[in-house]
Amino acid sequence: MSTRALRRLKGKQRGQEALDLGDLTLGESPEEQVEAEEEHFNTANASPPAADSSRKGKKNKAQKNFTNIYELIGEADHEGEKISPDEEAEKPDKSVTGGTRTNDKQTENQVQKCDGVSSKSGDRVKKKKKKKKTKVASKDGEEASSDNIDLLLENLEQSNGVGLQNEDCGGSDRRSVVHVEHRNLNPETELKRYFGARAVLGDLRPRQRNRHFHRSTWMTSPKDSWPRFARPGISMTLLESKDGIHYFTFEHSRDYQHVQFKFLDAVESMDPNNIVALLQLNPYHIDSLLQLSDVCRIQEDQDMARDLIERALFSFECAFHPLFSLTSGSSRLDYLRPENRAFFLALYKHMMFLEKRGCPRTALEYCKLILSLDPDSDPLCMLLVIDFLALRSREYKYLLQLYQEWEEHRNLSQLPNFAFSTALCHFHLSQQEDVEADERAKQQQEANQILQNALIMFPGVLMPLLDLCTVQADTTVTSHSFFGLKNQIGQLPALAELTALYVGRTFNLWREAPVMLWLEESVKEVLRRVDAKDPLVEDCQNKRKQRYQSAPRNIHRHVLLSEIKEATSSLPLEVTTQPVMGFDPLPPLDSVASYARPERQNAGASNESTLSLFFRSLLPNFNLQGGPRLEDEMEVARAGQELNQEVNRLMVAMRDMLANIRFQEPPREDNPYRDDEEWD
Repeated sequence: MSTRALRRLKGKQRGQEALDLGDLTLGESPEEQVEAEEEHFNTANASPPAADSSRKGKKNKAQKNFTNIYELIGEADHEGEKISPDEEAEKPDKSVTGGTRTNDKQTENQVQKCDGVSSKSGDRVKKKKKKKKTKVASKDGEEASSDNIDLLLENLEQSNGVGLQNEDCGGSDRRSVVHVEHRNLNPETELKRYFGARAVLGDLRPRQRNRHFHRSTWMTSPKDSWPRFARPGISMTLLESKDGIHYFTFEHSRDYQHVQFKFLDAVESMDPNNIVALLQLNPYHIDSLLQLSDVCRIQEDQDMARDLIERALFSFECAFHPLFSLTSGSSRLDYLRPENRAFFLALYKHMMFLEKRGCPRTALEYCKLILSLDPDSDPLCMLLVIDFLALRSREYKYLLQLYQEWEEHRNLSQLPNFAFSTALCHFHLSQQEDVEADERAKQQQEANQILQNALIMFPGVLMPLLDLCTVQADTTVTSHSFFGLKNQIGQLPALAELTALYVGRTFNLWREAPVMLWLEESVKEVLRRVDAKDPLVEDCQNKRKQRYQSAPRNIHRHVLLSEIKEATSSLPLEVTTQPVMGFDPLPPLDSVASYARPERQNAGASNESTLSLFFRSLLPNFNLQGGPRLEDEMEVARAGQELNQEVNRLMVAMRDMLANIRFQEPPREDNPYRDDEEWD
């Protein structure tokens, strides 16, 4: 008889037995255990062999059996526990249990000693009762041990002042949508899913034998081409723990602060070679890596730009606090502190590189990570990009879950990206083949309703979207005042910025033929509702006038980081006229600085005459002008600020000019309108 048939005959299934440490022995093989069970099951009137009983007796003397592995912790506390009433009711005999926890084999030995030899049917009935009793006892042991562990953890929290996080602590309302999976932070996981492990790894495995030892990290894998890692002077400290949420901050050592001052001087010199020289001496300085990555990206060196960002993330991860968690969603960093901003920016730029590399699922995981660091203020406005990454990675249910959970306290429906992306999610769910007909019809109806409401609320999205999709709109649509040019020009600045950002980022998702047909039908229905004087049209018009007067600073920061041409051209002048640094774009106005940059001493000799310089060389204390005047310093500072504004305006104009350059193709031979003398 096979082992599986024997288990079924005895009423057992694989994986359902109580965990017993007494069975984890090294002496017997599985075949010997099966033979012993068959002999005990088939022989009712005969006692077990002498050798087998002596062997089991030695094992019972040598080690104690536990029905729960947690009984090893706090064993003295469990000895005085009382048995539950359900357990007493199920006891066949008082001498069987004796108030102690035993396994099936020990119970059988006690029954044989007390009651003698029993029949085969009676043995089976007793076995069932004993199995029920041991299951109840194991559950009680687990509950008692878990209570004991909770007591130990509470004592540790009171002694250390640090709250350890469990699954149900604070922030549970955001855990489901902000929770990050470790395996999805590695882009190789997604690439293996697309192309297979052999195509992704290639000849990487033989090389791993000779690689140097590095610290294991989750976000990036250290490369052999990187400089040898030495702690650059960054550390992370725990500020406080409140309601299960841990608030951390990065700190710079004194040496790192001096390097930071040198970096600021190099940035002001407007020469990238100074930053390269600084990185040669300090290869893991964060802001230098971020700034040089932007320079490499502008020069079309994408591999080097991505490598510098990964090196910055590796430096950050080596400085993490032991309690800082990337995945729990309970760790917070304040963007108001300059030391923390570099981590936000490094994660964002790494996310964008992953999206361009073709790893939208991994990019979505990093987007959730950035959002979990500061979900209340959302300094980089990750809610404006998370819908795009969810659609790219086909995580439709996740996006709908996020919308349902956060709509009440965040008003996500007032953002154009969520208004249109949720409709697109329902449409894609209705097109899936494994969905039933009723569910498909329900999803389609809901998609139609949400898209029509989105077009009524944000009519300025339609025409720019069709233009980027290279689709010619119908004359009934272009001539109508609701979608016409007049309505687009009359948009408020903040709404125009959000609309341009969404259209410039997601227009490729609307190019599919089924999606375009569905959009066409919804536009016709919207025009019918507008002509019928639907009250929703007037209500949405009043909402647009009251809201979207001005966009907050974090939206401007997101537009600058996105580098979408349609959105950056709609930025207000107060943003485009001020200098924007890649290592800290649009810093908060209420920043919390832990240390200040020392004031630089002005030489003052550049404005002096030749005679003054001659006398100063003879007499170092000579000063012909009697010291610099305050008015001159103010004038120089004002002139420098105006110069920066003019340089920024010039850079924006040059960027727009280069983006709008269109090269005219030479006429082909089959062109009937070609001038014969044109190319002679």
